[in-house]
Amino acid sequence: MQDKQQKGIGRRDFLRAVGGASTAAVAAVAVALPDDAQAYNPGGEETRARYQETDHVKAFYRVNGYETLKK
Repeated sequence: MQDKQQKGIGRRDFLRAVGGASTAAVAAVAVALPDDAQAYNPGGEETRARYQETDHVKAFYRVNGYETLKK
């Protein structure tokens, strides 16, 4: 029934090769990652308070009905 000769690799063999290669790549990346994580220090400029309730912000709240939500 299979008189044709296969040229190259078959579909199943290709999927096996790709699966094995991806597993090896993940293992290589896991070994290459550093052990210690470094924390990011944003500094004083990035953590300062920026919200200011100015006149245009108060007008926005008033127009959109946020004053009715005050208790």
